[in-house]
Amino acid sequence: MTNFEVSILFLLQLAVILGACRVVGQLARRLGQPQVVGEMIAGVALGPSLLGLVAPGLHLQLFPPKSASMTVVYCVAQVGLVLYMFLVGVEFRADLLRSRARSAVSVSIAGMGAPFILGGALALGFFHNADLFNDSISRPQAVLYLGAAMSITAFPMLARIIYERGLSGTSLGTLALAAGSIDDAAAWCVLAVVLASAGGSATMAVLAIGGGIAYALLVLVPGRRLMGMLGAAVERRGSMSPDMFAFVLMLLVLAGWFTDRIGIYAVFGAFILGAGMPRGLFAKELQRMIEPLTVNLLLPMFFVYSGLNTRITLLNSWELWGLAALVLAVACVGKGVACAAAARLNGEPAREALAIGALMNSRGLMELIILNIGLEKGIITPTLFSIMIIMAVVTTLMATPLFEWAYGRSGERAAGWRPGRGAGEGGRGRGGRFDGVAGAGE
Repeated sequence: MTNFEVSILFLLQLAVILGACRVVGQLARRLGQPQVVGEMIAGVALGPSLLGLVAPGLHLQLFPPKSASMTVVYCVAQVGLVLYMFLVGVEFRADLLRSRARSAVSVSIAGMGAPFILGGALALGFFHNADLFNDSISRPQAVLYLGAAMSITAFPMLARIIYERGLSGTSLGTLALAAGSIDDAAAWCVLAVVLASAGGSATMAVLAIGGGIAYALLVLVPGRRLMGMLGAAVERRGSMSPDMFAFVLMLLVLAGWFTDRIGIYAVFGAFILGAGMPRGLFAKELQRMIEPLTVNLLLPMFFVYSGLNTRITLLNSWELWGLAALVLAVACVGKGVACAAAARLNGEPAREALAIGALMNSRGLMELIILNIGLEKGIITPTLFSIMIIMAVVTTLMATPLFEWAYGRSGERAAGWRPGRGAGEGGRGRGGRFDGVAGAGE
């Protein structure tokens, strides 16, 4: 296939991807679901699980495996992930951790500890199943990876629901945001350890972990001070200049390259750099300039790339479907029930505790990122990948209805919320405190 033919096929793929994600996303929103749910479903539908079954010839023509055009799709999707995780870092707010420290730590410990233990127990129980884990990884790596994957929270989706309900400054909103941010940070740290050890070399593991710590300290201590000068310049100017924006993008690409190079993953470098960015107008300008392209063009490519790796047909026995049901049950009990119980034990009203559990239980795009990393690094098999994708989609589908059942009606009256405003993960920009990456569909 010539470069010209590759470019023609890639443009057709891009048109199909964008059209499918937009149509299914809009249908999801009409049903009261976040747009990201529709985009996740569209990604699976364009893969071998649906299109490949219904029209295998068309699927093979559109998405030929191991073709140069699919390499382009993968690379562009990775750029989208780096930009997205950078925005997640920009949106990260450490002040929330201080304002509700006791309850937030309790809920986050429950939301991290319970699913981690249950996920680790699943890994121990099924470690020798060749359908689930590759022979190249060790038992501790399997336990740590599946524990981290079960512990992740769709933090930007959580933030978007809270913003749309007008709960940003409330007890519920602050507690949920603080607990969700702690959980995700801990899960990503565990995943970094797994990836660092997956290389099979102690030297590589030390380089990855040591290099990651050094990078984080460099960005968050002297780097934050230096970037503060850029933030002050933006405040004086009233906007971000094209030259400064290009400089930030250059730093972002280098951050992703470095963390990839030391053996962790580009998204770690992007998130840490985002967390080190100045807040205020500087952060708002970054969101304004990066979010539309990332959300509407780049992330749909990642959804479809994930869908192309999802093969529901691999679940070809009642045992595997039973395992999928078990994984879903463990995910809901370990995350949703545990977080709700922890919030209730810390004196939160029953209604708010249930709402926190519903929000913390959603996985969204963050889960897809972790699963794709595990598949790419050879930690999990396509079968376990497909099982975990089902869990991610279902828990994300559950989040908004459960939240509205537990808290929605009172929240709507308090915030003047109306259905159809794009609530939840994937609502599109309306401005405001969490309108940046929170609207990015995670």
